[in-house]
Amino acid sequence: MTDAAQASATRPPFRGRIARTLAELGIAESLTNLLLPAASALPVAPATDRDVWDGIDETTRAALLDSATADLGTPWPVPLARDAARYHRDGNREEYERAVFRRQERVSRAVVAAALTGADVWLDEAADGLWLLCEQSTWCWPAHDDTRQRHGAVLATVTDPFLDLGAGELVAQLAWADHVLGDALDARYPGLRTRIRHESWVRVFEPFLRRQDWHWIGLERPPHNWNPWIHGNVLVAALRLLDDDPDMRARVIELVVDGLDRYVSALPEDGAIDEGYAYWWNGALRALEALDVLEHATGGRARLTERIGALRETVAFPHRCHLGGDWYLNLADGQARPTLDQPWHALHRAARAVGDHEAQAHAATHRDPLAPAATEISGLGRLLRGITDPLWRDARSLGSPLPRDVFWPSTEVLVARGAAGSAAGLTLAVKGGNNDENHNHDDVGEVIVARDGVPVLIDAGRPTYTAVTFSPQRYTLWPMQSGWHSVPVIDGAEQDHGAQFAAADVDARVSDDASTMSLQLAGAYPPGTVSSWVRSAALDRATGTVSIVDSWTPGVPAVQHLLVAGTVRLETGGACVTPIEGAGDVRLRWSGGEARLSVRTLDDPLLREVWGESVTRIEIPAGSHGESRITVELVRAEAEEVR
Repeated sequence: MTDAAQASATRPPFRGRIARTLAELGIAESLTNLLLPAASALPVAPATDRDVWDGIDETTRAALLDSATADLGTPWPVPLARDAARYHRDGNREEYERAVFRRQERVSRAVVAAALTGADVWLDEAADGLWLLCEQSTWCWPAHDDTRQRHGAVLATVTDPFLDLGAGELVAQLAWADHVLGDALDARYPGLRTRIRHESWVRVFEPFLRRQDWHWIGLERPPHNWNPWIHGNVLVAALRLLDDDPDMRARVIELVVDGLDRYVSALPEDGAIDEGYAYWWNGALRALEALDVLEHATGGRARLTERIGALRETVAFPHRCHLGGDWYLNLADGQARPTLDQPWHALHRAARAVGDHEAQAHAATHRDPLAPAATEISGLGRLLRGITDPLWRDARSLGSPLPRDVFWPSTEVLVARGAAGSAAGLTLAVKGGNNDENHNHDDVGEVIVARDGVPVLIDAGRPTYTAVTFSPQRYTLWPMQSGWHSVPVIDGAEQDHGAQFAAADVDARVSDDASTMSLQLAGAYPPGTVSSWVRSAALDRATGTVSIVDSWTPGVPAVQHLLVAGTVRLETGGACVTPIEGAGDVRLRWSGGEARLSVRTLDDPLLREVWGESVTRIEIPAGSHGESRITVELVRAEAEEVR
């Protein structure tokens, strides 16, 4: 046994949902003996299978070849030392990561172009890119590297590589490229595949086996989205690249399955993700994709997804978060209008696996037959899976299901709309939970309201990530503070952060007449701020209105905050809001004193992309009498009123 393998043996095995399901299937002890040979272990046909590659639809083929052709003869993106060091100097991580992402996207385009055509020009382009990746000083993104803490360095220490999201993505990209182009690379560039295996061992497999202090495994606290993202990529790489050492291949995969089990076992039964919709794609979906690969690699024996209830439920999470159009419920570091360039084919495939027709329909609404079936933005593996999936290629939109009510007990989040299948009118979302969730914002008790699917009372979401974002100074950033969420300021105090600052007595009730959630907010504030603060938010389906009612004791002074996107015009006892994106007007009414508006100009590109130039905070003095009521109602157009 190698030193690395010996070190890995010190991790105690985990017996969670995956281990129990494998035992029920009778393959717990023999899983790695079921693995297919490396050449057939990944669920994509190699370029030698011309039936598959000649069958790629013309729209996808043309788009990818056009993009790849535009790359030819241009300089390859180069990650620079000065940009890597910027993370430690001024907190900027975007410049370095942009160069890395652009380089890897170009490699993906070249690999697919070579598979589509078999032409030497594309094999040369792919080989250039793969060689550059092997030569790249580090595969880890500087924002994640622990080299500063361990070695006092601002640049990666190549003798002590850190296995992060970036390294996982890159090693999987090399594995997918090796799998698809292996024979052609051997013929034209003998030795390149050996180099790929060497670098993958040094930078990924050896550290993965040697170190047991990876924070993303989930040994000391519940695992977050890094766990399935990295483990899934290591799984792909081990299946293909450890082809010369079956024992080591089996050992790595045993540890991968153990690690994935920790994530899957922590996933709540209702399938909710406390990081929110935006992180589902690189959290729960990564777990679903990894288990799909494992099922293929075991010849279909390890069929886990359909047997584990939390995985079946999480397939529904995206459409349950859908507000309408391009808008989604965003909590934590999510974006209310995330990029639509997601791997919808992966959701479609997972929905097919568990028989969730609503989730499948939601995914299919994003299959435009006039657009490529997938893009390189989400990585080579996802690109390959998307363009070679005939059921996704032929999928057609049936409309998003837009369920009337959803309540996730695990995260204490309620979403309610007027009627199932329609975004018309008001949609209400209320959040309980605590202030130590993954990618947390101090937002216990926040209320989000959308009109016609467009958020009006909003959660701003995350700004561009910098060194401050995940540092002890995180809550100096305004989007993370409760003062910039639609929750009260109580006796001058905002909410504090930590697991102990949480909602209590959460009670969600839904009926044909109304959907309501009440919760105790006092525990989210510093001790001694208030004895009791009960918030109740309701959607009344008969009137189409939303009400937010607060009552508290003792009668300490409070100010209600409402964060709004759109144009706000104060009126006596309320305000009229014209939302963004052309949604109809909304009228707010409240009890309390004369409100004040604080307009925050948005200089962050991610926030401006979603909300425009500014957002507005309405500050409503609620007095100290212990009661407050806010209502939200539609302002109907004259034609609607006449009807």
